Amino acid sequence: MAQTRAPRAARARRAGPRRPTGIGALAIAVLGILIPGTAYLAARRTRLGTAVTLVSLGLYGGAAYLALRQRDAVIAWALDPTVLLWMIAGLVAIALAWVVVLVTSYKMLRPLTAGPAARTLGSLVIGVLCFALAMGTASGAQTLVAQRELVTKVFAGSETKSQTRPTIVPRKDIWEQLPRLNILLLGADDGADRQGVRTDSVMVASIDTKTGNTSLISLTRNFMRMPFPAGTPLHAKFPTGFWDPSVPPDTEQPEFYLDAMYRNIPKLYPDLIGPSDNPGADVLKLSVGAALGLQIHYYVQVNLAGFAKLVDALGGITVNINYPVPVGGNDDKKIPPSRYLQPGHDVQLNGSDALWFARGRYGLATADLARQARQRCTVKAIVERATPQNVLANYQEIAHAGEQMIRTDIPGSLLKPLVDVGQRVKTGKITNVDLDKKKNFPNGRNPDYAAMRAIVAQAINPVRSTKPVPRRTTTATQPKVTPKPDTGDLTSACAYNPGATG
Repeated sequence: MAQTRAPRAARARRAGPRRPTGIGALAIAVLGILIPGTAYLAARRTRLGTAVTLVSLGLYGGAAYLALRQRDAVIAWALDPTVLLWMIAGLVAIALAWVVVLVTSYKMLRPLTAGPAARTLGSLVIGVLCFALAMGTASGAQTLVAQRELVTKVFAGSETKSQTRPTIVPRKDIWEQLPRLNILLLGADDGADRQGVRTDSVMVASIDTKTGNTSLISLTRNFMRMPFPAGTPLHAKFPTGFWDPSVPPDTEQPEFYLDAMYRNIPKLYPDLIGPSDNPGADVLKLSVGAALGLQIHYYVQVNLAGFAKLVDALGGITVNINYPVPVGGNDDKKIPPSRYLQPGHDVQLNGSDALWFARGRYGLATADLARQARQRCTVKAIVERATPQNVLANYQEIAHAGEQMIRTDIPGSLLKPLVDVGQRVKTGKITNVDLDKKKNFPNGRNPDYAAMRAIVAQAINPVRSTKPVPRRTTTATQPKVTPKPDTGDLTSACAYNPGATG
């Protein structure tokens, strides 16, 4: 009888649970990182393991649901500073919980008889994994902090002052109110050799908010007599445009150029503008809108030095260079460029070279028009480079560069809808509106703004009529014929065509 019981007891002991080896415990704990809680189950801590595993699966499922089905909500959260703060706190809490689960799982699984070498190896591996989790959490938190700082510092809140921002009705589709969004793009040069800020680059992006199709309209920096909307104090002060009528009409007046308005008008006539966080931008929004027959809704002002940082953060841009583009140089002082960007197909440019590709003008025929053409190609290259994958991979650098280089009156409440429109712009058609220099501004002293308005109106909202327009026989009342605008796709305008000058 005793002989029968002894083997049964031995078999019972052998059939009981066995702890894994030191290496096995370490492997289970490490694999348990993928689904926290499963290592507890392997350690026979059923209730704790089940609870933690269910919570982990719930978090994974919730993240997948948000990414796949609630993209708009995620974008809204990413643009809300308060929610971003909670996201940072939540990320830190999850990381701490993950570390606790990893360490306690290994302690539960580790055999009590493990030798010093096994214990040292296990502690080292677990320590490295905890450090990796901490670094990953820190990187994610830094990205969220960068996003929060970008949103709070760059984009306008309700407390900001602007004389030209449109009034958006809450709880109504924004793009029904703005079926066409007109954004003034300003390139501001406040270098050491300048007294104050000049806007050497002035461009309007007119966006069809349904299709994303975008028309780019460039204005020449030496335009004089820039108009203002009737009924405004600026129009009352300058009824025939911004110029000095006391001097001969054909005299160049650099302090009355378009690129000087940002600096000079707020400095000389601050009472004409009203309270504003950026009076120079408000002046240009009103004047450029009057010149082109558009209501300019918002502005985006880019500091040119910061522009180079943005391009570098994106990893550079790719452009076609059709003729040598000067780097540096000063026509007025007869200082030659330090070098030239040489012609080539699909040339990779870093931030500094991209900046000179957009603004180099020394010794070029029709320098301003050539520069405007390259600026439009630069915008196109940045849009193409800013893919979701590239932006996410370099987001902290991009956000930091944007924080330094961008001023705008776009309100934070418009950011989420703008992201949707931005996606449409990437897949839409980007075209150039040619204002016809030969006829409308052979020089900048007295541009034909009425003819430009007609070109812009036809380009943005083309009138297709099959009926012939009757000709008037009286020359005194014969209407001026506006040439059909050139609205060529930038894909062809920015193609490799050696010898072309824009």
